[in-house]
Amino acid sequence: MPVYTHGGDIRTAQAAYGGAVLDFSANLNPLGMPAAVREAARQAADQSAPYPDPLCRDLRQAIAAHDGVGEEQVVCGNGAADLIFRLAFALRPRKALVTAPTFSEYEQALACVGCEVARYALDQNKNFDLDAGFLDAIGPDVNLVFLCTPNNPTGRLIGEDLLLAIARRCGAVGAVLAVDECFLPLAAGGPGLAPWLEDYPNLVLLRAFTKSYAMAGLRLGYCLTANRGLREALGKFAQPWSVSTPAQAAGVAALTRCPHWAAEGRTLVEEARPKLSAGLEQAGCTVVPGQANYLLFQLPGVADLKERLLARGVLIRSCANYHGLGPDWYRVCIRSERENQRLLAALREVL
Repeated sequence: MPVYTHGGDIRTAQAAYGGAVLDFSANLNPLGMPAAVREAARQAADQSAPYPDPLCRDLRQAIAAHDGVGEEQVVCGNGAADLIFRLAFALRPRKALVTAPTFSEYEQALACVGCEVARYALDQNKNFDLDAGFLDAIGPDVNLVFLCTPNNPTGRLIGEDLLLAIARRCGAVGAVLAVDECFLPLAAGGPGLAPWLEDYPNLVLLRAFTKSYAMAGLRLGYCLTANRGLREALGKFAQPWSVSTPAQAAGVAALTRCPHWAAEGRTLVEEARPKLSAGLEQAGCTVVPGQANYLLFQLPGVADLKERLLARGVLIRSCANYHGLGPDWYRVCIRSERENQRLLAALREVL
C-alpha cells in the first residue's frame, strides 16, 4: 500500500491508540462543518442515483458570485489535490519551482510527469518568510511555479506586492504561477488574488472547501484562472463526474447559506492562537509566529513527540517529511480553547 504522509489519518491513529483520538493533525475550521452543509449533502445523497452534473453548473455559479469572478473562470475538482495533479498533467512542465518547506503534493504531482523540481529554501531565522530573492530563482527555464499563502506548514502569508511581482516575472519568462489559497479564508490575508486574474493570464488560484467548511471527507476544491486554453487543458485531464452530487450540493449550501463561516472560524482562531503559541513555548518548543489556523514548532532533539502524544489520545502532524525541516519539527491545528488546553496538558505530561 502507498505510504500516507499527510495529516488527518484518524483511523490509523485510533487503531494505534485503541480509542477515540483528538485530531490536531488536520487544519480544519475549528467550528466544524456547518449544519446547513451537512444537511445539503445528506439530502443530495438521497438523490444520487443519476450521475452528478458534469459541468458543476450550480456550484460554479455560486463560486463565481462568492469570489467575484466570471463563471467561465471556475474549474471544479475532487479537492484541490485533484487540480494540482491535473495542472501538472495539463502543462507537463520541464522544470518547476517550489519553496522548501511547503505542501508536498506539488512535488508528488510534478514527479508523475518527470518534471525537474528546483527548491527555494526558506530561512528559519526569517520565520520562513518568502523574500524578493525568489524572483531571481524564476529563470527562463522555469515553466511552472507553485506557491502557497499562507504557506503549509509554516503558516506564513506572502505579501500581495511580492506575489504580483512574482506573477509579472512568471509572465515575462512564460511560466504559469499557481498560488494555493486554500488556507487563506482562515487567515488574515485579505481576499486573495482573484481581482488580478484578468491582468495575469498566467495566474492560477487553487481554493477548496476542505479547510474553511471542515468538509475534507466530501472532497471539493476548485481553481480560478482567466486563461481559457489552460481551463480547457485542465478539463481534458479530469476524470468524468469528478465532483459528486453530495459534494456539489454541500458547496452550494456553504457559499449561499453560510458565506461567513470562514470569517467566524478565523475570529476564533485569532483569539486562540496566541494562547496556544504561548503554551507551546512554555513547554520548550520553538514556535514559528503563525498567521493561519495552525502552528509550526520545533522541539529540539525530540523526534518521537507524535508517538508520545498519540499514547495519550492526541494526534499531531510530524513534519519530518517536509524539505527544509527535520524529525523534531511538528505542526498542530488550532481548535477550541478546551481542546487546545488538552493538547498542552498532554504535552506537559510527555515532557
